[in-house]
Amino acid sequence: MDIHKIMEVLPHRYPMLLVDRITHFETMKHARGYKNLTINEHFFQGHFPGMPMMPGVYMIEALAQLGGTIILGKDDFLRRTAFLTGIDKAKFRRPVVPGDRLDMTATVLRTRKNMGWVLGEARVDDKLAVSAELMFSIATVTNFGMDASVLHE
Repeated sequence: MDIHKIMEVLPHRYPMLLVDRITHFETMKHARGYKNLTINEHFFQGHFPGMPMMPGVYMIEALAQLGGTIILGKDDFLRRTAFLTGIDKAKFRRPVVPGDRLDMTATVLRTRKNMGWVLGEARVDDKLAVSAELMFSIATVTNFGMDASVLHE
C-alpha cells in the first residue's frame, strides 16, 4: 500500500500519520511497513535539540497504526476503526534518529469480539529498536462520527 491507500485506510493525517508504506499485508495475520525519518519531522525539533531522536511514544504509535490495519476485515475500513487501548511489554532497545528507516512488523496474537491483540516490532538496520504488545478496541463508524461506546465495554 502506498501513502494514498494508507490514507484511505487510516484516519490519521500529518503530522500524526506515521506509516509511509505497507509492503506486506495479510488481514488478521501479519503486516510489514516502514517510516522514513528525516530531520524535518516535527518531533525532532524539540526531542532533543542538539541530539534529535524519535520519542518512544511515536514509535509505539507507528506500530499501532500498522497493527490497527490488520485486525480489521478487508472490507471493514469504511465502517470500523481500531483504537489503541492498551500497551504491554514495551521495550525500547536503541535510539531512532534522523536518516533512519523504521522497518515495522505487526502480527495478530488473538482477537475476540470487538478486541484485538497485536505484537509490534520495529527495527533500524536489522537491529531491534522497539517492541510491544498492543491491544485494540474496534469501533463502528457512524454517519455522526465514531461510536466510542465499544471502548467502555
